[in-house]
Amino acid sequence: MKQLQLRPITQIVGDINLPGSKSLSNRALLLAALAKGKTTLHNLLASDDTARMLDTLHQLHVPVTFSKDGKTCVVEGLGRLFAPLDATQFFLGNAGTAIRPLTSMLALCSGSFVIDGDEYMRERPLDHLVDALRQLGASVTYLGKPGCPPIRLDGGRIRGGQVDIKGNISSQYLTALLMSLPLAENASVIHVIGEQVSKPYLDITLKIMQDFGVTASHDNYKVFNVSGQQQYVSPGDYLIEGDASSASYFFAAAAIKGGTVRVNGLGANSVQGDIAFLDVIEQMGARVNRNDTWIEVSRGELRAIDLDLNHIPDAAMTVAMLALFADGTSRIRNIYNWRVKETDRMTAMATELRKLGAVVETGADYIVITPPAQLRDATIDTYGDHRMAMCFSLAAMGDAVITINDPDCVAKTFPNYFATLQQLVGHT
Repeated sequence: MKQLQLRPITQIVGDINLPGSKSLSNRALLLAALAKGKTTLHNLLASDDTARMLDTLHQLHVPVTFSKDGKTCVVEGLGRLFAPLDATQFFLGNAGTAIRPLTSMLALCSGSFVIDGDEYMRERPLDHLVDALRQLGASVTYLGKPGCPPIRLDGGRIRGGQVDIKGNISSQYLTALLMSLPLAENASVIHVIGEQVSKPYLDITLKIMQDFGVTASHDNYKVFNVSGQQQYVSPGDYLIEGDASSASYFFAAAAIKGGTVRVNGLGANSVQGDIAFLDVIEQMGARVNRNDTWIEVSRGELRAIDLDLNHIPDAAMTVAMLALFADGTSRIRNIYNWRVKETDRMTAMATELRKLGAVVETGADYIVITPPAQLRDATIDTYGDHRMAMCFSLAAMGDAVITINDPDCVAKTFPNYFATLQQLVGHT
């Protein structure tokens, strides 16, 4: 297994430009493929997740070209639903932002499809989306572990209608329905059962749908109304913001060990929910300067927190790392969906934090972290999870030597993460 050793980092300072948001990139690719007209996407994320979406669009005969420098992507929209022809088997790796919306979209298309992922995706639940699609008329069969990919989907049977979907596990299931149902023949009403998690990600979905000419409304995230027979229309040029989740690691590094770090391509008016991470680190004691096109973070004396971070579950992992450097015991609440991400992140975070010397308590939906007097040298297992690798790189801001197992798993969303971190390091 490949390993990366990080010596203690003594200083973090400088400017960086972020790759495009994963959430926005895969949403934009899918909507551009279905839209009427040609869309030029700027700052598209180049990663394993977007590669899986691009592979699928190629299978679905959507013309996609890249500029020589790879910084712009031109998608020739079909102006209609996919007509898969010979494309019947789709492999989506571990890309949740690809497999969920594509499954829902293919449910509207005539044909029989097998939709699969890698060994990690085959453990990630798809059942809440499948249950919703079955309510609307789709025929879905599990081909392996019940509730998870691979599945066989017989499409072309959905016309719209009433549907119930559980909201307590992931926003990606509801996002998938919202993106596909405007193309159905009839109007749809989506009822959310229980409390909807990760609401800011639904705001991202509704905003990008609107940017591509399609609308849906909601009543306090409980009931969503979607008109049928709508048409996605290209906005022409579309700039994808820098990834706010990826930015959290550099903001956290600055809060611990700055120096001032400026992240360009991400501003105060970002549509991404993880921008709320800045409010958390301000509460912890970091100094934050927000601009329309950049954000700066500087070091502060970090204080422990007790917060509900259901709205930013990915960035909540970064908050857990900041807790290692805070004065006191921190409690992060209402994060049950950590358990159904790329790995069981609740168990993974607790296990690896303890290696560093932290005292950790977990429950069904919370984690409590008491930092050690001094971090221990540790070898960190990443469980094939990109966010585990990026999060635990922050442990190198202490006095310990940190070894990251399988560092290349960051390719899922940020292939150049460690090189970008190195740009800001004064000395290692």
